[in-house]
Amino acid sequence: MNNDVRIAMLGSKFMGRAHSNAWMSVNKFFDLPCGAVMHSVCGRDEMATSAFGERWGWASALTDWERAVADPDVDLVDVCTPNDVHAGPAIAALEAGKHVACEKPLAGTLDDARAMRDAAELAKADGLRTFVWFNYRRCPAIAYAHRLIRGGGLGRIFHVRAQYLQDWGGPETPLVWRFDAGQAGSGAHGDLNAHLIDLTRFLTGEEITQVSGAVEETFVTERKLPGGGTGKSTVDDCVLFLARFAGGAVGSFEATRLATGNKNRNTIEINGERGAIRFDFERMNELLWWDDTLPSAQRGWSRVMCTNAGDHPYVEAYWPPGHGLGYEHGFVSQAADILASVGGAEPVVPIPDFADAWETQRVLAAAIVSAREGRAVPLDEIG
Repeated sequence: MNNDVRIAMLGSKFMGRAHSNAWMSVNKFFDLPCGAVMHSVCGRDEMATSAFGERWGWASALTDWERAVADPDVDLVDVCTPNDVHAGPAIAALEAGKHVACEKPLAGTLDDARAMRDAAELAKADGLRTFVWFNYRRCPAIAYAHRLIRGGGLGRIFHVRAQYLQDWGGPETPLVWRFDAGQAGSGAHGDLNAHLIDLTRFLTGEEITQVSGAVEETFVTERKLPGGGTGKSTVDDCVLFLARFAGGAVGSFEATRLATGNKNRNTIEINGERGAIRFDFERMNELLWWDDTLPSAQRGWSRVMCTNAGDHPYVEAYWPPGHGLGYEHGFVSQAADILASVGGAEPVVPIPDFADAWETQRVLAAAIVSAREGRAVPLDEIG
């Protein structure tokens, strides 16, 4: 390794654990031009953040994000805070000369996302890079499907069907920040549909040009507060919408936290003139493939176990064939691609920067306009 990348991470909850594990593990699995140095972690609660930092290997723990971002010893700021606290730290970090990695969605509001995109564009002149943690791109099966589709394996694309179904958001779930529109921006839509939109754009290589037929619903309006009493849930529980793609394909999207019996069912099916693929994150090491160029007697859904080094992206860094990867490995692989990019190498598959994630944010916004105004919304309206 020629250089170390000293990282300050903002946030120490669910995503903080996933990111910490990634930074802690990345150089143990991957040979990279840069090493990850876990410089500091920042959270709101001093004692909890200190304990978190000690457990996960951070050299120091802070409660002041402005201090963490301004530290001259920091090279990259990793933002994994609630959505309403993405823009301020990310823009400040860029202005302080740091690379920035940010959790998805890019921001809680379109205005914040635009400001982040613009700040990132200005920072490019100083050689600064931005990255957004759309971690599902780094599942070997998804990265392999990307290569397959971009290589013409599906031919012209006709249909995209995407669902992200979870069931943890029922009436018994307390009122955490994810149910507060002021902090989250949206509910299942920004949390889950953001992944679906990014995956479809990534896999097809086509932008969404119109959103229509959207439905937004909040089923649970009152939730228990952790300390007692109840409060208002002000985000959607589910959002469904239809879309048109630049190449002529049509798509359907569904995201919900109330799909009983589905734990983390992030699924996508893409149908084309030469074949089709299906992916389900609950079986993340597999890709289903239909080759329509075969003789009709031989056509059928093939189960491809995407665990062969040399055949399937990222696998060579981990385990022998058939020894499946898990949720955490998507973050480790993204950390590897971030370090490769900072070090001047190419990522295994493209990483969305702030400009790329801005396009996903525009689609999220268009779907809400469609749901609330009951009309088709061209993406040209959202800017």
